[in-house]
Amino acid sequence: MKETTYLKEEEFLSPYAMKSKDTRGRMREETPCTMRTEFQRDRDRIIYSKAFMRLKNKTQVFFSPEGDHYRTRLTHTLDVSQVARSIARALSLNEDLAEAIALGHDLGHTPFGHAGERCLDKLSGHFAHNEQSLRVVDVLEKEGHGLNLTFEVRDGILNHKMSLHPATLEGQAVSLADRISYISHDIDDAVRAGMLTIDELPKDAVEILGKTTSARINTTIQSIARASEGKNEVTMEPYVYTALSDLRKYMFERVYLAPTALKEEKTALNMLSAMYDYFSKNKDELPERYIILLDRFSLDTVICDYISSMTDRYAVYKFEEIFVPKSFFVK
Repeated sequence: MKETTYLKEEEFLSPYAMKSKDTRGRMREETPCTMRTEFQRDRDRIIYSKAFMRLKNKTQVFFSPEGDHYRTRLTHTLDVSQVARSIARALSLNEDLAEAIALGHDLGHTPFGHAGERCLDKLSGHFAHNEQSLRVVDVLEKEGHGLNLTFEVRDGILNHKMSLHPATLEGQAVSLADRISYISHDIDDAVRAGMLTIDELPKDAVEILGKTTSARINTTIQSIARASEGKNEVTMEPYVYTALSDLRKYMFERVYLAPTALKEEKTALNMLSAMYDYFSKNKDELPERYIILLDRFSLDTVICDYISSMTDRYAVYKFEEIFVPKSFFVK
């Protein structure tokens, strides 16, 4: 029963950890579960959501890669969850809360990765995937009723970007885990794609962090444990954080904003822009569940809801359905 979990948390978790019994609760009151804590319930709700299942067909970095071992938005999310749990365990934080935040942090991501995000931001005037992830769990899931998650999970989802400030240490752990994960596994994918080699990475950063994904993750988690133990914050030793930041800068220069990536991005942006314009002029052709939202939200917001929910393959399918003439045979 969950009372046993409460007792274990009181005995073993850090005084700075978020205890499950101390949650600030949900936007709408519900009958508590007799077995699971509220954070465990949130984790389960996210895993079984439609938005979570769609992550398997959303781009992480490479559009429609040829090969089975490139990361997707789903595998990235699982990576973040594992790293966040490891950090939480090392610092005696609430692993259930960290896991729930990690599993939900990218639910609002667009098709075609950050290229799609930049496109919707430009078209609508403002779009950010962290805010959309919160909108997914608050509004869009469960046919417009949302998942009704706890304050702490919602806060962690909204504030997982490094420029923001989560209210819990578990949220801070997820924020760092996100950066650790995408930098590490994006290097693997870039090497696999032939865009760079390990020997081309900044030598000082590699010397500190290691050459492999496992080495980089191990180094950064240990650094966080040393720098954060007994403190009311989750941070990393400055020299390790600098090395990680140097790798991130290098990846932007060589991979994320490389000519090859920008060429693919242009194609994706043209597709999303065309669909955005089309639905702006033909709102009645939105799916019924989105048309209903027009009673509560602006057309721009609802179009962003629809397009951002698409997987890469569905975005291509929908574009073809709208704009590519159908072939026919004369009998």
